[in-house]
Amino acid sequence: MSACFTSPSRFISSQSRQFRSSITTSWRSFSIDSSISQLPEQPITCDSSSSSSKDDFYRPFSDNKAATTVEVIMNLLSHRENPNSALDYFNLAEKQRYSVSSTIEPFCVLLHILVSSLNHHTICKELLNRLVSGDSSNTSAYVFLDNLLECSRKYGFDFNTPIFTYMLNSYIRAARLSECVDCVYRMIEQGISLSTRCMNILFTALIRKKKMNREALSLFDDLVSRNVFHYDTATVHLIMRACLKEKDFELANRYFQDAKSRGIELHAVVYSTAIQFAIGKPDLDLACLLVKEMKKLGWSPSEGIYTCLISSLVKHGNMTVALRMNDEMVESGKPMNLVVATSLIKGYSSQGKLSECLDLFDAIVKGGLNPNKITYSVIIEGCCNNGEMEKGCEFFKRMEASGIQPSVFNLNSLIRGFLRSSCPVEAFKWFNEAVDRGIANVLTYNHMLLWLCREGKMNEASGIWDKMVGNGFEPTVVSYNNLILGHCRKGEMELASSLLSRMSEKGLKANVVTYSILIDGYFRKGGRVEEEEALGVYNQMVSLGIAPTEYTFNTLVNGLCRVGRSSEARTKLKELEKNGFVPDCLSYNSLIHGFIKEGEMNLALSVYNEMRETGVSPNVVTYTTLIDGFCKGNNVDLALKIRSEMKINGVKLDVTAYSALIDGFCKKREMGRACELLNELIEFGLCPNTIVYNSLISGFKNVGNMKEAVAFHQRMKLEGVPFDLETYTTLIDGYLKEGEIVLASELYSEMLGKGIVPDIVTNTVLVNGLCNKRQVENARNVLEDMKRNGMVPDVLIYNTLIAGYFKEGKLQEAFKLHDEMLDNGLEPDDTTYDLLVSGKFKGDKPLFF
Repeated sequence: MSACFTSPSRFISSQSRQFRSSITTSWRSFSIDSSISQLPEQPITCDSSSSSSKDDFYRPFSDNKAATTVEVIMNLLSHRENPNSALDYFNLAEKQRYSVSSTIEPFCVLLHILVSSLNHHTICKELLNRLVSGDSSNTSAYVFLDNLLECSRKYGFDFNTPIFTYMLNSYIRAARLSECVDCVYRMIEQGISLSTRCMNILFTALIRKKKMNREALSLFDDLVSRNVFHYDTATVHLIMRACLKEKDFELANRYFQDAKSRGIELHAVVYSTAIQFAIGKPDLDLACLLVKEMKKLGWSPSEGIYTCLISSLVKHGNMTVALRMNDEMVESGKPMNLVVATSLIKGYSSQGKLSECLDLFDAIVKGGLNPNKITYSVIIEGCCNNGEMEKGCEFFKRMEASGIQPSVFNLNSLIRGFLRSSCPVEAFKWFNEAVDRGIANVLTYNHMLLWLCREGKMNEASGIWDKMVGNGFEPTVVSYNNLILGHCRKGEMELASSLLSRMSEKGLKANVVTYSILIDGYFRKGGRVEEEEALGVYNQMVSLGIAPTEYTFNTLVNGLCRVGRSSEARTKLKELEKNGFVPDCLSYNSLIHGFIKEGEMNLALSVYNEMRETGVSPNVVTYTTLIDGFCKGNNVDLALKIRSEMKINGVKLDVTAYSALIDGFCKKREMGRACELLNELIEFGLCPNTIVYNSLISGFKNVGNMKEAVAFHQRMKLEGVPFDLETYTTLIDGYLKEGEIVLASELYSEMLGKGIVPDIVTNTVLVNGLCNKRQVENARNVLEDMKRNGMVPDVLIYNTLIAGYFKEGKLQEAFKLHDEMLDNGLEPDDTTYDLLVSGKFKGDKPLFF
């Protein structure tokens, strides 16, 4: 394009140089720069082809009088067939300072004459460029164009010469773009054809110019709609680039598709740009289709296009197509590069396919690629996210061995991974490593703070906080939020609230997460005062202009349901909907669970129906909550109906749902149906957990089939399913009822050996079972163990022991227990007094009378 603006000296005659020099000094309406005015003057000569003699030029000035504009124009026109003579004459006229220096008409006539000769086009363009660029008076391009047009009409010059294009080019070069746009419309009005090349130059200039990008697009649309501009592939590329500046991917694709429909032969670079737009949108299906079209047209997408597309496909989780594109790239002779390899490793990692990650890593190393810092970081993070911490550490060491210095990002990945894998000791080891290396950042400390606060280890969390501050790191809002969460989980709401004040003192603004944590904390505390505090925190947040998120709204609804205010929560949800909140599955699940907990199954079903009517799809938690509620309400038939709805809607039952159903059938003593569900659970690839086995053990114990209960206990051992307090309590109760006191005692010792502390239920089972087998003294020992462990026996345990002593005729011991109850602040109930009043001694004789 630059060739249009360059005037090689070998094409510029001496006449043109004389003309540029003279017109600079005398034609004030076009002030040409000093470089032109300094051109050396040479004697005026005529070509041998000139039809006029030198004397003819001097005729207008014979009376030493300046020539008029009309005289100059008429003389120029007399030489219109000989551009060199016209140029010589104009130069001479200028030297004589003719009296029309304020008009551009003679110059326009000269330009028309020069452009009529192919040999003088370069001179014409050069004159225009120099004159426009040096025009200190800023003569309007529109005025110049009108003069050219007027000359064409007046003196019969052809409209279809390139003079108009040359003039437009000159003003484009001078960056007078708004004037150029006006000229384009004027040329359209006059029926002058627009040069595709010139218009492409104008579009280029407009797109490069700040704030004129939209003007370029508007001009293009207007010209195309008027059907006055026949554009080409270069134009399409330019217009698409304009869309790129506007980040308007839809519009870019529209221009591209429109160009195709018009039959414009589009080049590879346009297709490449279109693919980039499709990726940026993102419309990856379109991007892949365009790659296919390119290949059909005989072009192979560049390595950069393939790399960009593959990376984007991976980012959006489409690994299948990403791998296919990688194969296509390799087949086209472009080897897999490190960026593509790293993207694919990340993609496999996000899908949990760690073995594929490792295989690909090995393959690129064998293929001669040297993994860089990003590649190592991606695979270390992948290992950590998939719980393969040993592999993560191995790659960390390989990274160091290859001379790449690990960053804090790598150490943070390891810390986070070990914390997720419940390996806090290893996490702390890497945390100390980061601190010792001097690369730990606030995020490093925040990882540790979050874990400690979630675990309720507030003293250790305070130690990490002090270390962070001591090492010069300012705690962030996230740091404070972690501590607030820890105190809220422990019910220390005063400390949590004081941290909110400290944040303000430090100039930190609490965010929506801060307030949401506090709202949840107050609701968890459960007191009536705390409930009001939670609502107060919500109102405070809103009054400060902090917009609640879906999480905040759901925390509020769930909190009200948790404290038995589900109807109020439902009303609140309606209010929130009016303010623009759209309830999601979590919102409805909270209400359903709340009503079920309050025994309001009809209201729970009403919410469930409302949920479906509003178009919110129930999830496995919704169904499981309903199944559990119906089973606990002894309505297994409705639970099975919900299970059928799950299957119809394609929602798979999880272990919790199966557990609720199994427990429901066990409570109904339908052990056959319970076992059928267990088999179904296993067939679907799920693993029974402790809760499932506890329901089955309890069910078989309750129907007197301890053999099956013990068999399930053995299955738990073989499958590595952990026993909990309920497992031991149920089996001990069963053994005691069977009279197997030794087995019960062994199981009790095993439980204690595992560090499982018996609760009030376990102790009641022990006392009741031992008393029924006339082991009252052993039962009394259980009572003493409870007191030593700081556990207060309840009235039921005392009643059981009193009854046991009555059976053995030990009345004094029975009355001692009554007195002990009173000493411990327990109120004897009707059963206690029935035992004491109606107790018998040796036969049917009443104890008192």
